[in-house]
Amino acid sequence: MGKRIAAIGFIFFCTAIAWAILASTVFYRTYSSDTQLRGKVASSWGAPQEQCPPTATYVEGSWRQVPAVENGKEIMRTIDDRRYIPLTLQKSRVNAALHADYRRKGLLWYSTYQVQFAGAYEFVNPEDRPRNVTFTLHLPAEQAIYDDMVFTVNGTPLVLENQKSETYGSTTVLPHQTAVLNVGYRSQGLDTWQYSFGDEVSQVRDFELRLTTDFTGFDFPGNTLSPTQENRSGRGSELVWSYKNLVSGYKIGLALPQKLQPGPLAGRISAFAPVSLLFFFFVMFVLTTIRGINLHPMNYFFLACAFFSFHLLMAYLVDHISIHLAFAICSAVSVVLLVSYLRLVVGMRFAALEAGLAQVIYLILFSYAFFFEGFTGLAITIGAILTLFITMQMTARVRWSEKFATVPVLG
Repeated sequence: MGKRIAAIGFIFFCTAIAWAILASTVFYRTYSSDTQLRGKVASSWGAPQEQCPPTATYVEGSWRQVPAVENGKEIMRTIDDRRYIPLTLQKSRVNAALHADYRRKGLLWYSTYQVQFAGAYEFVNPEDRPRNVTFTLHLPAEQAIYDDMVFTVNGTPLVLENQKSETYGSTTVLPHQTAVLNVGYRSQGLDTWQYSFGDEVSQVRDFELRLTTDFTGFDFPGNTLSPTQENRSGRGSELVWSYKNLVSGYKIGLALPQKLQPGPLAGRISAFAPVSLLFFFFVMFVLTTIRGINLHPMNYFFLACAFFSFHLLMAYLVDHISIHLAFAICSAVSVVLLVSYLRLVVGMRFAALEAGLAQVIYLILFSYAFFFEGFTGLAITIGAILTLFITMQMTARVRWSEKFATVPVLG
């Protein structure tokens, strides 16, 4: 009996090594290509976006020439004597609508989205004379497209110029006149959408931002402000940030929910597969010992192979089909392998009922627990306790000294 247990332990150890290799392979395939694939998604779809409020400035002073001496000669040097005076942003009304539109590359889903942005900003000319004011919108990302662009001041469209990630236009603002700048566009981004008041601590007056989503399960990135109001709207949410006179260095931001990732999930299931096989071997050893069924270590080897086939097939099937369909196919293949084998070894009843049920519990349900992030450890713990309770009740009256002394052979 001792040699038999040692042989089963050796089979378990070798299978655990195979699972470790398989899990590391899946993780390598997943994360080694992540950087490259993420760059492709950003270039073809859009990068994470961070919108800033627009600015309004006018110029005082001009270029002037002053005499100077250079290499012993008198020359006229041109000096930029201009000063850029900003107008204070008095009021902001911002609306943004996010629509999740996920993209899959390789073994990963990327949280891409479409955004409809619109903002109304009020600036006041405090001077007693007209000023030629330049309004500048800092676009949220260089790697992005901006369609249906709106850029008006008091309802009048401006002639726009573009430079890198900025678009701007100029118009005359009369003395003490309020200039309402309306901007808007449709764009696409990745992972997060943020609204920033600046790189340093800033003062924000009469500000309101309404952000609507057609999804739930979102999160707020670190160092961002929580919404002052949150309402559920159908399948999505409406988030509101409203401030009268805010002084803060934090941003407003939202991170899209992550879809179930095929690569990392398949890797985690493979990495923890030895735990499920340990439970299965334990139950099978107890059942066969109680019932006098003599399973040779080679039989255990083929049972381990049936378990391993589940993870091996899933590791490469998730490249091509959904993770849920791949899980169902792999489960069916593994169960058919194990039951069809054991029916020839010990009979159909034991193969389908005891062994088949144990495989469903310790392979399929154990693996499916990884679909519920945050509850996996609890599910496995509950399963382990129930297994211990059932086996203790079943074996309480067993005389183990007799069972270990001799094990009947079928037939």
